[in-house]
Amino acid sequence: MIRTRFAPSPTGYLHIGGVRTALFNWLLARQSGGSFILRIDDTDAQRNVNEALQPILDGFRWLGIDWDEGPEVGGPHAPYYQSQRADLHGAAADRLLASGHAYRDYARPEELQELRQQAERDKVAFVYDRRWMAESDEAARRFEAEGRVAVVRLKMPREGECVIHDLVRGEVRVEWASEQDHVIRRADGSCLYHLASVVDDHELQITHVVRAEEHLPNTPRQVFILESLGYARPIYAHLPYVAEPGGTAKLSKRKLKQYLKNPDFAALMRHGEAIAERASMTVDAETFNPVIVDFYREIGFLPDAILNYLLLLGWSLDGERERFEVDEMVRLFTLDRVTRSPASFDPQKLMAFQAERMAGLPIDSKLELVLPFARLAGWVSGPEGEERVRKVTVAAGERIRVAGDILDFGFCFVDDAALTYDAKAFEKRILKPAGAVDLLERFAGRIEAITPWDAATIERELKSFCEQAGIGIGEIIHALRVAVTGTAVGFGMFETLEILGPEAVRARIGQAIRHAGKVDR
Repeated sequence: MIRTRFAPSPTGYLHIGGVRTALFNWLLARQSGGSFILRIDDTDAQRNVNEALQPILDGFRWLGIDWDEGPEVGGPHAPYYQSQRADLHGAAADRLLASGHAYRDYARPEELQELRQQAERDKVAFVYDRRWMAESDEAARRFEAEGRVAVVRLKMPREGECVIHDLVRGEVRVEWASEQDHVIRRADGSCLYHLASVVDDHELQITHVVRAEEHLPNTPRQVFILESLGYARPIYAHLPYVAEPGGTAKLSKRKLKQYLKNPDFAALMRHGEAIAERASMTVDAETFNPVIVDFYREIGFLPDAILNYLLLLGWSLDGERERFEVDEMVRLFTLDRVTRSPASFDPQKLMAFQAERMAGLPIDSKLELVLPFARLAGWVSGPEGEERVRKVTVAAGERIRVAGDILDFGFCFVDDAALTYDAKAFEKRILKPAGAVDLLERFAGRIEAITPWDAATIERELKSFCEQAGIGIGEIIHALRVAVTGTAVGFGMFETLEILGPEAVRARIGQAIRHAGKVDR
């Protein structure tokens, strides 16, 4: 049975590239009827962020990437925190020492640095000559008498090569002589990632190690460790990294300012910031970043849209088809269709996936998504408020690309007296056109007679008004929109008027007329 794993370090929040790697592992396990394990690689105590762990778990749950074994789930191979498996790692280090595949090294950092600098001066590759290696207890005591402390290093081969059969990269060959004697246990007794990861993969019975390509250079030393310990070698697959927008470098959560130079990335960020501001959200600067999964959850993306987009960052079915439901992803995914080249993160394309999926939702499903944002804005206090949100959601249609976009239509919810005007729109549509104020005042006088108050009747009556006044509908409808909404953009004008109701429309027209009289022209 195939067993895959994703092993994040809680040193930061869930990166969009990490999610792509986790998705591929999850799909492989689900497609084969295997198991997907979540393990927390928290051996780097100095960099671990406790606050980052829960968002990682919550982010996976929101995306629908569930795990069969791991934190908050348990399983037969617990614990699933690497820091809690230190005894196993230490025992493995002792076995490597006993078999001669590792040694105690008493070199001081400054001594090693001098050797490296000498190699650089001599223009040769640095290879540690093991001069402070202790292969016997007597040698160890001698070094310790000098006040030295030992780390444990791998005793890497100096001849031959490591051959790795990678399901994405093909056959990879690495000369053993190019590998350093890597430290696997620190002087304080704690073990490093390379050893801990190999031991835990073995103990968790991982059959396929599917990870980002930046781990490929780690693989020869890990192969040496596992073979020295007598472990079976897992199947490797190193995925291309997710590249930055419009570039080839790896996407990084620390390059937000740089990415904002990309117009599509900047537009996505502004979109999110506008939603956060309208909802009065308190956002964390570290997580409110389109490279972090939490950003998308906070502004109302659909998990399936994100998964569909991430699937195509390094994988293709036939080079043409792009839209997949999750069950189709599971059924069709195979590692042999993963490309070797990095795929650039494209915010515009991600938004297109999102907008298409949002547009296809039934109204009840869409309402369930937008209501939390309406509540954040204080618009919903009961069934009446929910019904108005429903009407706005229906009328807005495809203008709601993410759930937080419901907040664009605050003019449908604010008190009439609290309505504010876009100054440029007010100038252009109400103050500048000759007779606009008079037309608004005359139409307001006809509002009481419009019955029933629905979009079709309002449209018919406004057109009749224009015919009688000898004007085109454009001469009043733009002024009417600004008067009742405060802005020049929105969904259908007649649907807007229906939702607002005759009393609010009349009151707002009157307010706009009074405002026009006060504006210094």
